[in-house]
Amino acid sequence: MSAAYEVRVAEGTADREACFAVRKEVFVVEQRVPQDIAYDAGAVHVLAVRDDGAPLGTGRLLHGEAAAAKTDGDLTVGSLGRLAVMQEARGLGVGVALVRAIEDAARARGLAAVDLHAQTHALGFYERLGYVVYGPEFFDAGIPHRAMRRAL
Repeated sequence: MSAAYEVRVAEGTADREACFAVRKEVFVVEQRVPQDIAYDAGAVHVLAVRDDGAPLGTGRLLHGEAAAAKTDGDLTVGSLGRLAVMQEARGLGVGVALVRAIEDAARARGLAAVDLHAQTHALGFYERLGYVVYGPEFFDAGIPHRAMRRAL
């Protein structure tokens, strides 16, 4: 597969449906995690697509009141979540591009930092992008996670 792709803020129904399709494939089908669309309405979604329009990956940014429960009420911190990359696109830099697009969206909203809950197998990925682990390990959908933060 070619490495040519674009990452953009999801606009319109078709983009949002593509985001949800990627999440369903990665989380529900691959990882057997129950489908969760909580918080989606107020989120900024980002989408990576191939040159031919096929979706490759997605992620979302919660901010303001939507993020408050995940950031201990700190409205200056956004919450990166639901980062998912299709199997055929892994290793092409799509995940890094999605994280950076989410960080750009957070900066555009005046946020000072971004938090996330990383599956423990992905800690190294996020650490390479400047995220720092804090707090104890916890389980979400039966999968071990750690909280991480990166100041913007």
